[in-house]
Amino acid sequence: MSFPILSLMIWLPLIGAALMFIPQGSDAASARNARWIALWTSLIVLILAAITLVDFNPGIHGFQFTETAAWIPQFHIAYRLGLDGISLFFVALSALLTPIAILASWRETRRVRDYMAAFLLLETMTIGMFSALDFLMFYIFFEAVLIPMYLIIGVWGGERRIHAAIKFFIFTLAGSLPMLLALVWMWHHAGTTDMITLMHTPIPPHIQDWLFIAFLASFGVKAAVWPLHTWLPDAYGEAPLPGTIMLAAVLSKMGAYGFLRFSLPMLPQASAYFAPLMFALGIMGVIYISFAALAQTDMKRMIAYSSVAHMGLIIVGIFTFTVIGIEGALFQMVSHGLVIAALFLCVGILLARGHSLRLDQLGGLATRMPVFAAFLMFFVMANVGLPGTSGFVGEILVMIGAIQINFWVAFLTGTGMILSVMYMLVMVRRVLFDHARSIANAVMSDLSAKEWLMLAPLAILVLGLGFIPSGLTTAFHTAVTDLVHAHVAAMSPLSHLAMAKP
Repeated sequence: MSFPILSLMIWLPLIGAALMFIPQGSDAASARNARWIALWTSLIVLILAAITLVDFNPGIHGFQFTETAAWIPQFHIAYRLGLDGISLFFVALSALLTPIAILASWRETRRVRDYMAAFLLLETMTIGMFSALDFLMFYIFFEAVLIPMYLIIGVWGGERRIHAAIKFFIFTLAGSLPMLLALVWMWHHAGTTDMITLMHTPIPPHIQDWLFIAFLASFGVKAAVWPLHTWLPDAYGEAPLPGTIMLAAVLSKMGAYGFLRFSLPMLPQASAYFAPLMFALGIMGVIYISFAALAQTDMKRMIAYSSVAHMGLIIVGIFTFTVIGIEGALFQMVSHGLVIAALFLCVGILLARGHSLRLDQLGGLATRMPVFAAFLMFFVMANVGLPGTSGFVGEILVMIGAIQINFWVAFLTGTGMILSVMYMLVMVRRVLFDHARSIANAVMSDLSAKEWLMLAPLAILVLGLGFIPSGLTTAFHTAVTDLVHAHVAAMSPLSHLAMAKP
């Protein structure tokens, strides 16, 4: 049996969270130890994730680092884990951003043990979800993410945190209930919850339509697909900055990942039938949300709406059913995770210095905080797809995939991308270059060593992937090619006849 590296990555944060509650003397000592336990645990998980990146063989078809153990054998439900080129980098993204979120939480003083434990629990759930190869395991991890994030928003959020937390919980839970019904039907139909078996189990087209709608309700809410996005501005706006980072950079990818892991391979006919609808939702997300972002007066909310608009672009890429379009969507998801995390870190830096986030109360930071201004400008340029950054690669691949399908899909998607340039440059002008405003009690010091430590690795990755995108696309290629070929085969007339047989 190979070394269970995925199990270690999943359960180590849970062990770290449990260690925090061992009696440790004074409250101050407990808080200090909780911070260091959380940081070191997340760093060990990051090292393990780096090992999977190094050991992953992009030429192998199927899943690697697989683990299987009996769980509920009488119902053919097992503990199954594995990674392919689609899931590999989402695990790595979760492992990278968790220690950054913990560092960003270092000054938190309220219920520190609970706070740090919530982030480690969140890491367990996200890595478990991206690694699961059993539908029931996937569903459990997918739903369990609600618990730590609900607490992070509801306990440590802003003034309207209770409203935002309840809205987030209700939207996500209600959206996931149809997926539970789909899980039960698929288990009854195939006799197993093994995701690999389900990918090769024919499902009648008329049943696929209902299952697709069930998945859309769940994954659409998580991915903040328009018009299922209305929970997101409140959650992003009220969550503490580290929680917003994990929401925008990791949790929003769970829905898009679900479409790739379930809808496309298991429901190919329904995915093709509903593709025009998904294009329409994606394009509306890009254009409508861009106008909503342009109307914002708060820096954090403007960045939050920007995140939703980028998810619309990702949805378009996924439903092109082309290798280049899906690879572009995957690349954009990873790039967006890095860039949006960095932008929210920049927001947190301003908050830590007592700055207001209202755009009409900011200005002149380019001269007062030049290093911060350079980082903010760089990540804004990456967010709008400047050539040489990772954002450009993802966007151009999606556009190429879209134009192969339909010119107007590509044109309207590109229009939304132009709008993103408008509102992000408006934000930059107001924050960095407008007339300096007098801000009471605001500290004007530039980046600290800890802030450098959080932003610099993200900048290096964004720049590196912009110049050497093959580091990602090579790892994606085999899994995406297999997915597209399976979709094409499933759409052939012979496959329709096979599914029509009793």
